[in-house]
Amino acid sequence: MKITLSQIAPIAALVFFVYAVLTPSSLLFAQQQQTTTSNYSFVTAWGSSGSGFGRFSQPLDIATDSAGNVYVTDFTGLANQVQKFSSNGSFLVSWGFLGTGGGGFANPLSIAIESSNGTVYVTDWGNADQAVQKFTSDGAFLGLWGSTGLGQGQFINPGGLAVDSQGFVYVGDFGENNNIQKFDSDGNFILSWGSPGSNDGQFMNPADMAIDSQGTVYVVDGANNRVQKFDNSGNFLGKWGTPGSGDGQFSSPAGIAIDSTSGNIFIADRANDRIQVFDSNGNFITKWGSRGSADGQFNNPIGVAVGADGRIYVTDEGNARIQVFSSAGGG
Repeated sequence: MKITLSQIAPIAALVFFVYAVLTPSSLLFAQQQQTTTSNYSFVTAWGSSGSGFGRFSQPLDIATDSAGNVYVTDFTGLANQVQKFSSNGSFLVSWGFLGTGGGGFANPLSIAIESSNGTVYVTDWGNADQAVQKFTSDGAFLGLWGSTGLGQGQFINPGGLAVDSQGFVYVGDFGENNNIQKFDSDGNFILSWGSPGSNDGQFMNPADMAIDSQGTVYVVDGANNRVQKFDNSGNFLGKWGTPGSGDGQFSSPAGIAIDSTSGNIFIADRANDRIQVFDSNGNFITKWGSRGSADGQFNNPIGVAVGADGRIYVTDEGNARIQVFSSAGGG
C-alpha cells in the first residue's frame, strides 16, 4: 500500500502536538530551575482539576476582553468548552460540547477576542472542517469556517489565533501546511504566508500569535524555539530565540501576549516552566517562574494574556489552574 505525505502529515502533527504541548515538561527536560526575581508578583489563582464550572481538564489558551473578563479554552473529552470568568476568577458562563456543528468542538485550542465588539473566535484543533468558530461574548454561536486540505482557507491542524484592530483574523496551521492564513471577520480568505522549515518566514508549529497596535504580527514558532515578527501582509521583519534555558532562549514556547501600554511581549516558555518578557525588538527584559505547584510556579504554562487592568493571566495546564500576576506598582 502506498502511503502519501498527506496521509502521514496529520499523524505526525498529532504526535508532535501530544509530545511537545501536552507532555509534562519534566519528561522533556530533566533540569532543575531556580525561581527568578522579576518585576512581576503573584496576585491570585483559581481553578482545580475536574469538569465542573470553574474547574479544568487541560486549560490551554486564555484571552481577555476590554471589560476585563477572562476566557479560557479547556481541551480534551472531560470538558471541550470555553469558560468565561470575571477578572477575579468568578465563573460567569461556559459553552461548548464534544461534537461537530455550531458550538461543538473536537478540541478547542486557541482563543482570541475582537476588541471593537467582543466577538470571540476559537480554533478547533483536530477538526479542520470547522477550523474557526465565532461566538458572542456570552457564547451564542455566530458562524464557522474551514475545511480539510492544503488550499486557501483550508487546514490540517488549526492552532494559533489572533485578531487585529481592524477585525482581521489570523490562524496558524501546523502539520503539512505550517503557515499563517489571514481572513476577514466572516471567514473570507485574504492571504497566507509560510511553509514548513526553519528559515526566515518558515514554521514548525506556529503555536500562537499576537498583534500590536501597529499591525505587527508576532508568531510563536514552537518547534523552532523562536518568535518571528511580520507585517500584516506576511513580510518578514525579524526573529529572536534559540533552544535552551538561558535568558531569551526557549524550550517549546507556546503562548504570547502584548501589553498595549508598554508594548512589552510576554512568552509562555512552556518546557522551561516560566514566563519571559521582551520589548518589541526581542530584547530580553525579565522572567519569572520555575517548575512546581506553589504560587508563581508552573507545570506547563501554555497560554498568556494581558488584561485591561495590566495584570498577566497564565494558563497553568499541568496544575489545572489560572494564575494572575501584576507588575511592580501595577494592578
